[in-house]
Amino acid sequence: MHQFEIKRLINLDVFGFDASFTNSGLFMVIAAALITLFTLFAMRKGALVPGRLQSVAEISYEFVANMVRDNVGTAGMKYFPFIFTLFMFVLALNMLGMVPYSFTVTSHIIVTFALAAFIFIGVTIIGFWKHGIGFLKFFVPSGVPFVMLPLLVVIEVISYLTRPVSLSVRLFANMMAGHTMLKVFGSFVVALGLLGGWAALAFMVAFTGLELLVAFLQAYVFAILTCIYLNDALHMH
Repeated sequence: MHQFEIKRLINLDVFGFDASFTNSGLFMVIAAALITLFTLFAMRKGALVPGRLQSVAEISYEFVANMVRDNVGTAGMKYFPFIFTLFMFVLALNMLGMVPYSFTVTSHIIVTFALAAFIFIGVTIIGFWKHGIGFLKFFVPSGVPFVMLPLLVVIEVISYLTRPVSLSVRLFANMMAGHTMLKVFGSFVVALGLLGGWAALAFMVAFTGLELLVAFLQAYVFAILTCIYLNDALHMH
């Protein structure tokens, strides 16, 4: 499990708190730098007939824009820069984790929970900012008998408060489980040697392809659930 170990690269102490720069922070910086450089380099010419890199950048833009329009509507397009940044950042972190001897930032619950908590708090603020105290009606299902309201309101509140937990655990668990499986079958290849290691190696190749798909899907799910939560805050239905 050493691949998930946090290692201090630069020791920092801020007012008694450990604020050291770690391998996790390094890969976050690398991911942000790669996204920025890719976007700037791909769109530097802005050609009418796009090249390969520009096509990839434009497809990424349209993919997230359509996601926002389909799930939030035109009212949600003002939040498109945040959703686009979130999707690309999680995708870059997931893909960087597939590189041998790298570090998978999203395999740590503290990172995914911090992202999910930021989204949860932001969406809640947007809901109260748009609807005021009326946003509390979101927790009161319409057409429900008065006798059942206390129970259902409690269930709705608990369901709402568990959003950051489910959002963060889904991403963290998928990335950690996939990388652990790859490590386990990698050890099988070595242990079984030339005679029996081929089956484990073939499985590893196939599972690596699946992990690449999962890396993309988890970034997509993270972004689309953010859109759904944003839609609830803006439209309350």
